Amino acid sequence: MRQELEQAIAGVCKDLFSVDVEVELTRPDEQFGDYATNVALQLSKKLNKNPREVAEAIKETVKHPAISSMSIAGPGFINLELTDDALVQLSEQKPEQTLEGDIVVVEYSDPNPFKVLHAGHLYTSVVGDAVAKLLESSGAKVYRVNFGGDVGLHVGKAMWSILQEIGGENPDKLNEVNERSEWLTQCYVAGTTAYENDDKAKSEIINLNKRVYQLYADNDHDSPFAQIYWTCRQWSYDYFKEFYTRIGSHFDKYYPESETAPLGLQKAQELLKSGVLEKSDGAIVFKGEEHGLHTRVFINSQGLPTYEAKDLGLTIAKTNDYHPDKSIIITGNDIVEYMKVVLKVVQQFDPEHAQATTHLTHGMVKLAGGAKMSSRRGNILRAVDVIDVAQVANESATGQKDESTALAAIKYAFLKNRIGGDIVYDPAESVALEGNSGPYLQYAHARARSILSKVKTADSKQQPVNRFEKDERSLLRKIGEYAEVVDRAVQYLMPHHVCMYLYELSQEFNRFYEHNRVIDDPRQSVRLTLVHSYADILKNGLELLNIPAPDTM
Repeated sequence: MRQELEQAIAGVCKDLFSVDVEVELTRPDEQFGDYATNVALQLSKKLNKNPREVAEAIKETVKHPAISSMSIAGPGFINLELTDDALVQLSEQKPEQTLEGDIVVVEYSDPNPFKVLHAGHLYTSVVGDAVAKLLESSGAKVYRVNFGGDVGLHVGKAMWSILQEIGGENPDKLNEVNERSEWLTQCYVAGTTAYENDDKAKSEIINLNKRVYQLYADNDHDSPFAQIYWTCRQWSYDYFKEFYTRIGSHFDKYYPESETAPLGLQKAQELLKSGVLEKSDGAIVFKGEEHGLHTRVFINSQGLPTYEAKDLGLTIAKTNDYHPDKSIIITGNDIVEYMKVVLKVVQQFDPEHAQATTHLTHGMVKLAGGAKMSSRRGNILRAVDVIDVAQVANESATGQKDESTALAAIKYAFLKNRIGGDIVYDPAESVALEGNSGPYLQYAHARARSILSKVKTADSKQQPVNRFEKDERSLLRKIGEYAEVVDRAVQYLMPHHVCMYLYELSQEFNRFYEHNRVIDDPRQSVRLTLVHSYADILKNGLELLNIPAPDTM
């Protein structure tokens, strides 16, 4: 409907002033109407006319059955009030299917085997889930993928320490390991420390790194070294699977670097021949300075692929597997410049994929008063740490041990912030049943369902009469914003728009319910319909955020 009204106003402007103009309707405070536009101010500059005169001419000429009245405010803003029928129609609108038929690949989380899952992995998993669901709501077929380093120097570091811990290449000793994910993390940290402080260990780690690559070249699963590697690799994958199940995430495919590295190596060699890449001190590099970027190594002097080459291979693998219309990559903002180089190289051989790729980045996740994470040093905020402190805060606030509520609190606390900056997570604030929190919105939904449960289902779904009282109209107006909010969140890939709206909607309902009886009121059928619509919107919105909407709490 909003587009219809924008087109109607634009058509009137064309007829009146012979000028093409783009009209954008916004949602003003309710006291000013249901929609507003500054088109008269835009036109006044082009026409050299008083904006209020322009606005008056538009107001007198625009006719549309959805418009109840129009008024002019300030220097020439045009405010529109809609009919009650139009508000009902808006409340029933679904998000636009702007991506109908499109294939979208969303890559996020990206944990590395042999390392711990930190709070950043939890954050990007939560954000990735929400972005994927938003895209699906717009009609896209979404594939969720994950990427991680099962080969590379970090594996060499972990393997060096693992061998130290089990007394050499003795795979049977692994049976004695308890708390496997914790043990692997400790091995990685110890290996990193040795690499940085012990030249002998550093040399051994470099050789172990090569041996891991050789396992794949030889398809070796049987040697003692291979058995240790494959066993510990699987421990990491089991740990990842358990974590994703716990937080309600799922993926269509996990791409290990061992799979993408050969593709990246081959493509890098091709790009060397074509002149996109060049040799430098025994390595193969991309000189990015001529593109306003920096030089990056794609194959090192030992002939091994770097992260850059593996990401090239990942791009090729995703294209081969899904042929996406859009590709979304969600990472921390520490690799912004790195990804610019990778995508610039991709642009040289697959410009369409590079053009279709969006790199969303975010900052660090900290507890209130926390420090920056470093899995390399071991002083990290683990993903499970965040969940644990949320559970403790929730139990303190409610007296109940409920991980589902704690997870809802974490997800909403993450998602209500615009993607991009650092997140300072406050556990106590996130679990509060008052204020802008996930549990508060879950409770709001349960409260609405409780009202509806007091009457027969048929009664709760009766259609409203044609005229609404003031408070009823205010709630209906807010309900009618939902589809537009989701459309905006899809357009900008920003779930925080949905969070902001749901909180505002719940506040609007509280104001309505405080002053208006629903059950056993002469206007019961009208108000039950509003409550039903409100509850459905809350449920739909929370599910877009991958947060359950319980009927009782």
